[in-house]
Amino acid sequence: MEFTHYYKVDAQWNQLRKGTIHSAELSDSVVVATPPPFPGGIEKIWSPEHLLVAAVNSCLMTTFLAIAENSKLEFSDYRCNATGKLEKVEGKYAISEIVLEPVITIKNENDREKAERIIHKSESACLISNSIKSTVILQATIIVNA
Repeated sequence: MEFTHYYKVDAQWNQLRKGTIHSAELSDSVVVATPPPFPGGIEKIWSPEHLLVAAVNSCLMTTFLAIAENSKLEFSDYRCNATGKLEKVEGKYAISEIVLEPVITIKNENDREKAERIIHKSESACLISNSIKSTVILQATIIVNA
């Protein structure tokens, strides 16, 4: 089965090093700016770097949710912290590494292996992770809370 889909996002400069991104498909716009580590960076505003890490993090979550549903995994909570490492690689800035730390709460100890299998499968199936050069490191924790 062939599958192609396009995602259109527009960017509009506002002022200084700040702008807005939006898509006709979505109701919300997002203000973005150069992050503080760079000259003219603005604090407390989403940056492309944050959005890249968020894309990987949210892709892991949505992929996990789909696979968990199809696998009939019963879980009561999913949370994930993600950290992107910005550094110079071969003379150019890049997010070289993204560490994902999902914590999945399951109801039954017997589902631990299944949950571990699903989160690892989710990481390898995440289309965003598969689309970037950054190394993605998965450090999952499974908690049982009956």
